[in-house]
Amino acid sequence: MSAGRRNIYLCSGGLLYTAECRAGGALVDERLALFYASLERARAVAGSALCWRIARAVDELAQLPALRAQIGRRQIAAEAATEQFSRVIRHLLNIAPQLNDSIDDPPVAGRMVALYSFMQGKELVGQERALGALGFTRGEFSDSLRQQLVDRIDGQQPCFDSFQALGSPATVQLFRTQCHAGLDIEQLRRIACTRQPAADGGETALRWFGLQTQRLEQLREVEEQLIDDLLDATDALLADDAPGWQAGEEDDSVTPRLDKQLLPLVRQQAYELQQLSSQLASLKDALEERKLIEKAKSLLMTHQGMQEEQAWQTLRKMAMDKNQRMVEIARALLMVKAIWPLTPKE
Repeated sequence: MSAGRRNIYLCSGGLLYTAECRAGGALVDERLALFYASLERARAVAGSALCWRIARAVDELAQLPALRAQIGRRQIAAEAATEQFSRVIRHLLNIAPQLNDSIDDPPVAGRMVALYSFMQGKELVGQERALGALGFTRGEFSDSLRQQLVDRIDGQQPCFDSFQALGSPATVQLFRTQCHAGLDIEQLRRIACTRQPAADGGETALRWFGLQTQRLEQLREVEEQLIDDLLDATDALLADDAPGWQAGEEDDSVTPRLDKQLLPLVRQQAYELQQLSSQLASLKDALEERKLIEKAKSLLMTHQGMQEEQAWQTLRKMAMDKNQRMVEIARALLMVKAIWPLTPKE
């Protein structure tokens, strides 16, 4: 489900990554089939709150075929496609905190939070790849796109810090030795964030995508280790015949009690991370929508000679007439602004 690959396809006019997009779609379909099969097996044990989270995610996943079709016909802007892909992942990630609420074992809960935090950071790396691919393929980074890119870069560190605080020493060491952005990525980040890239027919975009993909593959290796750690902890819990905690040596008997006391803190951290991520996502969405509406207003004021209030009312009426949100009307206007007169209306 690579938004970056599809951004290169869209922004290159369908010249680049056509075959890769088809192959990626087929792979996603295979994994979706396994995911849906696992839902059938778990139907009898799922709680209502968990079912609601899963249902939201499944509903988003059901929109993927239509989104792919729009991309294939190049009937959707790269920004809109990126947002839809990110929304799908966001709903999938939101399942994890609900799972954590049902865990009473501190080691398992800690591993779940470590995995969830890491997955959030990894998703931000994926969004960074997608946004950078968009700008480099176009040969231009708008102020809005640049700010989105900076937000994704800055958001990664808190997630990875949380993972490092709770992950096993082996996974933390693996992350520190091979998963940081290298010099090549940092150089391209500076170009994206400080100046416009050279027009090179997508060469820099492909280089950016390749470097970020390599980093994501390294992150995936750590993610798989975190999943293995979580499964090992749950297997150990299930294999323990005695209910609850058993005290062993006198010197060790304090540890279970301390772990039990720390469990609410671990859960609270997971909850706060999820809430913060949701709030930031909502705030960023609202700010981006506001910027689009303001740009559309300015466009009407410049090219149609409207006053600010008149431009606002025009956008509002168009949205009501078409039964669409104002931001959708604004986005459509901005997409066709190139065919408008270059000089203001007399």
